[in-house]
Order: sequence, then structure tokens, then C-alpha cells
Amino acid sequence: MTNFLQQLINGLSIGSVYALMAVGYSLVYSIMNFSNFAHGGVIMFGSYFGFFFITLLKFPFPVAFILSGLCTGVLAVVIQKIAYKPLMDRRAPFLYFIISAMGVSIFLENIVVATIGPTFRTYPDIFSAIPIKIGILSIGRIDLLMFVISAICLGFLMYLIDFTKIGKAIQATAYNMKASTLMGINADGIIIIVFALGGILAGLAGVLFGMKYTVYPQIGGITIKSFIAAVFGGLGSIKGAVIGSILLGVIETITSGYLSSQYRDLIAFALLIFILIVRPAGLMGIVTEDKA
Repeated sequence: MTNFLQQLINGLSIGSVYALMAVGYSLVYSIMNFSNFAHGGVIMFGSYFGFFFITLLKFPFPVAFILSGLCTGVLAVVIQKIAYKPLMDRRAPFLYFIISAMGVSIFLENIVVATIGPTFRTYPDIFSAIPIKIGILSIGRIDLLMFVISAICLGFLMYLIDFTKIGKAIQATAYNMKASTLMGINADGIIIIVFALGGILAGLAGVLFGMKYTVYPQIGGITIKSFIAAVFGGLGSIKGAVIGSILLGVIETITSGYLSSQYRDLIAFALLIFILIVRPAGLMGIVTEDKA
């Protein structure tokens, strides 16, 4: 029982970071109807931003953390303007968006390799490595930080979407972009806001993930897991992305704890295949025919 609770705690920690990544996928998908595979590059840049802000510029962690999110928010908007806006203006097929996103992802990864180098980098010890003891359970300080920060960010996002005018405009645009435009909503502005929000959360997730493990150009590959979580919960549903991410994180850690860490990816992709076969829309997604 103790081992199960310990694995559950670890799963909630990593699942919460998956959620920060996955909601970016869901936000963009809900508006633009395609999966933004350049999201991994944004997460990778967030990890590097945080590392260099702390090690080179000697910023305190809270300042470096917030600046990393803001920088990746700007990066996400720039990607939207350069890679996606021209395609939107030409009303290009959704397949073109996916190809463009993959190209941007490869470009971002390789530009880091060419300029910064492929060397693995490790964040300095910002927090004590001594775990917090609660009875017989041990909670790593970075794991607790990951969960708390992710919960705060996701809670703020939920509030923004459900209880503000901007959130209502995002919901209306996601439901029907043409109709929302006729009602006076600036669809282009909403798209920029959505990319900025997704980019900020991606950057924060990159910092947390880099602190937990290490920083390297291929770290954006972890977004495969967040994409699986988004599909599991239902692409286009923010709540579904959060639930799917938490479940995936718990399933992975329990698999590692009771079987082997070698089965983590196997279980994750088997889950993706199962969901696509049994319920293609995911747990909370809406069935659509024109989304890719």
C-alpha cells in the first residue's frame, strides 16, 4: 500500500506537468482545428530560457520562471504569425498546418543544436534535495513544486476560460469562428491570445521538466506524452487534457513501480491506440469530421 501511495504521488507530480503541456495542444486545436506539433520546440526553449536566466543572468528562480513563460509566450505568437497566419490567409488545408508545425519543430531543435550545442545541461540545486516526510511517504520538494505551480496555473486558466470575457470569446471562437466574427469578436486577436497562453504554459512546463531531469535539445520530445494525454482526455477540451494528463502520469509511474520503467512508453502508446479505437474523441472530446 505504501508503494502504491508513493507511486500515486509521483504520478500526480509528473501528470500535472503533462497537463501544462497538453492544455496548449487543446487550446490551439479548439480554435484552429489542428495539432500544433511545434509545441515541443516551445517547451524546449522554455527549459533553456529558465536555465540561462538562472545560471548566466543570476536571476532568482521566481523571476527566471516568470520570464521564461513570457518569452515562450512571445515565441509561440511569432510562430503563429510566421508559420500559420499565411496558411490561414490562403485557407490552406489542415494537412499543410501540420506539415508546417513539424517543420518549425525540427527548425527550433536544430537551431539550438547549431548555436548552443547538443550538450546536456543541469539546473543548479535551487531547492533542497531532502524530501518532505509525511508519515512513511516521501515527497520530493521539486515534485511538490511541480504539482503546486501546475495546479495554480491550470486553475487560473480554467477561471480565465470560464469566467472572463476573453474566455467567453475563446469559447465562442472555438465553437464557430465565422459566427463569432459576425458577432464582433476579433478572431485574429483570439488566436494570438490562445497561442500566447499555450506558449506561456509550455515555457513554465519546460522549466519544471528541466529542473526535474535535465536540459537538452530533444527535450521537446516529451510532448508526445502530453499529446497522448490530450487525445486521451479529448482534443479541444481543456478539462479533458488535464484529466488525461493526470491519468497518464499515474499510469506511467505505477507501471514503472510495479513492472519496469521500460514499459512506460509501451503502456502510453498502447493507451493511445486503445482510445483511438474505442473512443476516438477521447474522454471529454467532441466528435468532429474536419479536424486533423
